[in-house]
Amino acid sequence: MMLRVGIVLYPGFQVINLAVVSVFEFANTTTPEPLYECVLLSEHGGPVEASAGVEVKTQAFGGDAFDTVLVVGDNDAVDASPGVIAFLRASAQRSRRIGATCTGAFHLAQAGLLAGRRVATHWFHAAGFRRMFPEAKLEEDSIFVHDAGVWTSAGASACIDLALAFVEDDAGIDIARLVAKKLVVYHRRTGGQSQHSALLEILPRSDRIQKALTYAKRHLHTDLSVEDLANAVHLSPRQFSRAFREETGQTPAKAIEHLRTETARLMLESGRHPIETIARDTGFGDPDRMRRAFLRAYGQPPQVIRRSARAGA
Repeated sequence: MMLRVGIVLYPGFQVINLAVVSVFEFANTTTPEPLYECVLLSEHGGPVEASAGVEVKTQAFGGDAFDTVLVVGDNDAVDASPGVIAFLRASAQRSRRIGATCTGAFHLAQAGLLAGRRVATHWFHAAGFRRMFPEAKLEEDSIFVHDAGVWTSAGASACIDLALAFVEDDAGIDIARLVAKKLVVYHRRTGGQSQHSALLEILPRSDRIQKALTYAKRHLHTDLSVEDLANAVHLSPRQFSRAFREETGQTPAKAIEHLRTETARLMLESGRHPIETIARDTGFGDPDRMRRAFLRAYGQPPQVIRRSARAGA
């Protein structure tokens, strides 16, 4: 029997959220028999315009049964209409799964479905969500969260990770991996994985500084002194330090620590490596030094981040 997925749209929704449909479409071409039927829904039916101006044809809310109901997000975290709230409340009673992508979590919270539950949303709107819904347990740095049948994800491309998690839940990890491969994305990120990237925070203007960062990523297990980085791009240590700070706004040492903590966090979230091995392979040398860096970067020690990643998975 096919699993019916109802995707709730409303005027101004962010069109990237429809990437979940592609995940289910590719799952149907990967399993022996089609697994999903996707239905685009809205309060009144008919064409619904996204924030980008694209119109999508939808079916009006009705009495149809859905295995899974997802409400999508938008750019501004708008309030849900009374009709959407009523539909979500009813769906929570009759559907096996209910969830939200991006700021769709605001709609679930407005429907009273997130009190006491762990939840994720787009990092940009996390502070506002926490103020408006203190009864929810916001994990503002998580890619997606599953708590007692309610699934929520971070913004933008995180909806793909959430949909791949559904496929894994329904058809197994091997099918989910094949779907991810067909979509030319990495297999879904673990739920507790950070929404932020150190490399996105470091934006050099010149190829020379970018080359130094690439060298650093490949040699994190070494000491990586300023002299090492300067030699890699044929500058004196003084020239390199000055150029690096001018282009990135931070010292080479601070940037390297960011790269080390991000790489170590990814290894922690994979769950395959002992903390001592991670500390060695990312250049921290010992777990205590890595722990201090994690407290500075994330406010949490490595063990807590690993437990959060396992809970999200």
